[in-house]
Amino acid sequence: MDYSLYLHIPFCTHRCAYCDFNTYAGQQALIPAYVDALCAEVDWVGRRAPPDLRLHTIFFGGGTPTLLTPRQIGSILGAIRQSLPISQDAEITIEANPGTVSEAGLRAMRALGINRISLGVQSANGEELRMLERTHTYLDVLQAVSAARRAGFDNLNLDLIYGLSEQDLETWQSSVRRIVGLRPEHISAYALTLEHGTPFGRWTSRGIMATPDPDMAADMYEWLSEELEAAGYAQYEISNWSRAGRACLHNLQYWRGLPYLGLGAGAHGYADGFRYSNVLRIQTYVDRMRREGEAPFLLDAETSGFPLSPAVVNQHRQSREDDMAEFMIMGLRLTKEGIAASDFDRRFGVPIEERYGTQITELARLGLLEGTRPARRAGRAASSTAQDRRADAFRLTRRGRLLGNQVFMRFVD
Repeated sequence: MDYSLYLHIPFCTHRCAYCDFNTYAGQQALIPAYVDALCAEVDWVGRRAPPDLRLHTIFFGGGTPTLLTPRQIGSILGAIRQSLPISQDAEITIEANPGTVSEAGLRAMRALGINRISLGVQSANGEELRMLERTHTYLDVLQAVSAARRAGFDNLNLDLIYGLSEQDLETWQSSVRRIVGLRPEHISAYALTLEHGTPFGRWTSRGIMATPDPDMAADMYEWLSEELEAAGYAQYEISNWSRAGRACLHNLQYWRGLPYLGLGAGAHGYADGFRYSNVLRIQTYVDRMRREGEAPFLLDAETSGFPLSPAVVNQHRQSREDDMAEFMIMGLRLTKEGIAASDFDRRFGVPIEERYGTQITELARLGLLEGTRPARRAGRAASSTAQDRRADAFRLTRRGRLLGNQVFMRFVD
């Protein structure tokens, strides 16, 4: 079975004021020990993995994975190749911040087999980058993109953030046009979220920083969708656009409800009927993996195997109802593919209308969902071709994409 592997690299030179990811600044001295611990976790999981497991995507996320040296990244990839089968054409992605990469480093990563890079650009506007507390400039972006191309990367994603405090449509349009001009294969764009516990969250609650305007953010999103479509990018997910054949295979694994392993401090995984997450703090993660031979504190006898390593602190055995709800919530993020009724039927053994007919009817009435199952002739088996699955799919409407959270809540009991 095709699995995906996510590896969390929690180190940053600076923690941005809007970020609520599991990242830490000023702890780079722990990188060597962390690399050893991550390799140990790879080995632990690999020794317990089912024999038919095969990785078809690997994703180094963070944090700033490129704070690791190519040799350290190579050690992790070496541990993976020794422990888990990898498809010959696997998509291997690494996230990077502009300003933290060099052409020599990128060439070394390309030689290691990494074939996709995702740059956290966020904005092409200097004032917005300073407000976001990003440590790079737009010139760094230009240099990083150019270096990646010279290093042989032909699959490049650029991340953007919109809906910033006091951001206007004109500056957003300027950023987008600059990014499109760099001709990346993939563009991701996310609305700023004010997360509890972040400086941005505290500043807005105290009135120090203006609360973002949701109507302006909606205007930015709608304009972006039209602009990228005109530039030859297909929107395949609520926040993601790509050139033909360049959709992110790793993220598609999440949205299709397929299994993935999450390794590293704070990583989440979904495999063998479990959703699980690892301990957050770097030193605690390192200590747990150093003591993995003992691990009396870890797991009970019923759950002491794959995929739950000694780093796991939260685990939940999924029920059928859990999987059905998550299948709907994640699948409806796919704007073209949506949820194929026949896929739902096959996976859960019940017609989608029987389980979620009320929600589907109500969301369609509100103009947030579209699609119906076509009538089939008696005795004709449901086809599994891509064309037929698209024909019986339920998808968010354009309005539904703007109100996605309201749609998703209908599938949470």
